[in-house]
Amino acid sequence: MAKLLKTTGWVILFWTVFLPSLVGQAETTAFSFDDYGAVLQEFVSPKGLVNYGNLEVNPKKLDDFLHALAQVHPEDFTKWPVPQQIAFWINAYNSLTLKAVIDHYPIKASFWRSLKFPRNSIRQIPGVWTDLQFPVMGRRMTLDEIEHDILRRKFNEPRIHMALVCAAMGCPPLRPEPYVGEKLNDQLNDQARRFLANPKKFKIDRQEGQVYLSPIFKWFGEDFVRTYGTTAGFSRFPPQERAVLNFIQNYLSKADQDYLFKGDYAISYLGYDWSLNEGPDK
Repeated sequence: MAKLLKTTGWVILFWTVFLPSLVGQAETTAFSFDDYGAVLQEFVSPKGLVNYGNLEVNPKKLDDFLHALAQVHPEDFTKWPVPQQIAFWINAYNSLTLKAVIDHYPIKASFWRSLKFPRNSIRQIPGVWTDLQFPVMGRRMTLDEIEHDILRRKFNEPRIHMALVCAAMGCPPLRPEPYVGEKLNDQLNDQARRFLANPKKFKIDRQEGQVYLSPIFKWFGEDFVRTYGTTAGFSRFPPQERAVLNFIQNYLSKADQDYLFKGDYAISYLGYDWSLNEGPDK
């Protein structure tokens, strides 16, 4: 009898403690980014350029992934760790941007938009961020909703601006692999390094006494204040620029860090290249 009770106890312990834990782990890893990863591997170059022409002709893997986005249940999503949730929404935004482009490819430029933006720009697609709706997690939403109402509002992670790609050359490069929760911190840090290493996105000109920043840091500077605005340093700059500089210095050489800390320079913002981030095969 004692042996039976002991065995029964282990069975109860398994069902009440270990099994729910194992199920929870399965739920956090159930969603797969494999189809999206295959798209990135086939159609995105190491520099982050997209072969939209080939992708438009061969969209199956992308369509399969977007179908999977639509099927995710909100209750399941809430059980995922926060990094996995952020990775999901970054991948959703970037993949749906690819979809928006190939659905309008080749892009038809309007006369009036061409007075301000390149003829091959995503800005030529009417309502691309505000009007086009896509099924995600059981409801229809726009790209602006994903970026501004979800990623920016619900998560304190300003490094998303190093990962969200709006199909323009001025954006960060499209990473040729999906973002995943267990590697998200390293992936976002790598994206920041790559972005800041590009002189078209960030540049120090000691001779002119100028530090040039991507306009991304002007548009979204407020998102950096909560995490980086309280760090000591750069006190002569307004709060948003101080926070951005505190963020940027983490990814620079010691010499560049020292120059920034001395503060004997002015900040200027670079132009934004709205040309399509299009390129040939790898």
